[in-house]
Amino acid sequence: MSFRFTNRIQNTPKSFIREILKVTQDPSIISFAGGLPNPSLFPIEALQEAARETLATAGARALQYSTTEGHAELRAWIAARYERRGISVDPDQVLITTGSQQCLDLLGKLFIENGDEVILERPSYLGTIQAFTMFEPRFVTVDLEEDGPNLEQAEKLLATGRPKLFYAVPNFQNPSGLTYSRAKREALGALLRKYPETIFIEDDPYGELRFSGEHHKPLYAFTEGRSIMLGSFSKITVPGFRLGWMVAPPEIIRLAVKAKQAADLHSSTFNQFVIAEYLKRHSIDDHIAKITDRYGAQAKAMVAALEREAPAGVSFTRPEGGMFSWVTLPAGKGSCMDLFNLAIEQKVAFVPGMPFYTDGTGQDTLRLNFSNASEATIDEGITRLCRCMRDFLK
Repeated sequence: MSFRFTNRIQNTPKSFIREILKVTQDPSIISFAGGLPNPSLFPIEALQEAARETLATAGARALQYSTTEGHAELRAWIAARYERRGISVDPDQVLITTGSQQCLDLLGKLFIENGDEVILERPSYLGTIQAFTMFEPRFVTVDLEEDGPNLEQAEKLLATGRPKLFYAVPNFQNPSGLTYSRAKREALGALLRKYPETIFIEDDPYGELRFSGEHHKPLYAFTEGRSIMLGSFSKITVPGFRLGWMVAPPEIIRLAVKAKQAADLHSSTFNQFVIAEYLKRHSIDDHIAKITDRYGAQAKAMVAALEREAPAGVSFTRPEGGMFSWVTLPAGKGSCMDLFNLAIEQKVAFVPGMPFYTDGTGQDTLRLNFSNASEATIDEGITRLCRCMRDFLK
């Protein structure tokens, strides 16, 4: 039977990482592929306690349909969290979403029409590429340097007045692990103020996960309200609850609420109540400190192993937080998909870099996740991977 599907769904790529994760189900494979939080750090007992208390005190309210905007107590907590960072946010500017991934879908519905320009970092988060591709934009890209985007390229694109959106991950970027410097934030903020037709989307799922260096203010502080912030509980509590949020000007929130009502009415009432109860009873800062201590040790192990084992000409990022390091091989040596196949034979997996680009490039890049493996496993996995690199680069 022939089905008449839309062009947009047929032209939207599958989640490359979800496909790779099927390959890595073999427990003998050391996987650096998924962007997975470390499950040993999930606060299971504390969440059990919060769930029991939620059912005992909120009862049917926590199991009933709810408002689209989200649990008021949770929205107030998010707003107060930003206040601690010097960012004034009203709880009415906060929309609770089904993971921050849903924010991308909602914003695509609000802003992107066929052929509209959208600025992405190069490389960019592949989940955003997938979500926005549904709305048939024209992607234009800005190269990432060690301290943030190439400002000359950014201004050239902004000056045309055409880009609807500029999407970026300024803290411990996925996939590169890079972070925007204070100077780059200020300079980019000035550009965004100069060209206010383009709305900046600041995705920050990893910002709390800094294990070295100093925290930076969100770019939101430098844009005079012409930007949107996305956040998530997935990396600082548990991903399975699928709770994220959007902070935006009131007129954007009003339309995002309408789009969310059409999509799923509201995010899980029970999950929102449980997380709110957990945050009331336990110190999220103490929990984040536990996560960052562990991730810092794992990142250190990965960098040390790469410094020791990586073949000549291979470069890699040294993240100060987050979950990823980005590896670049000497140019012109072939596709990292071929390296991936070699690595799988040696029972180690990574994500080839091509899906993080919109122009078919990235053949000589790959992403490594360090958050979901022990230091000993990382050392062994990098040893195997670099052995494959040496064979690949011969």
